[in-house]
Amino acid sequence: MLYWALMFLVIAIVAGVFGFGGIASAATGMAQILFVIALVLFVVSLFAGFVRRNSP
Repeated sequence: MLYWALMFLVIAIVAGVFGFGGIASAATGMAQILFVIALVLFVVSLFAGFVRRNSP
């Protein structure tokens, strides 16, 4: 998922350089959403691993 966030960020940068503002803003929005989802899943997996390791 982080890969897709980076791809949308690259698309946004390229679209911004060529002057396609609408495409750049949409790609930036998608990159932000995917990054937040990846970050939340990472934190949840860290917490689950910590709980699993410390359970009797």
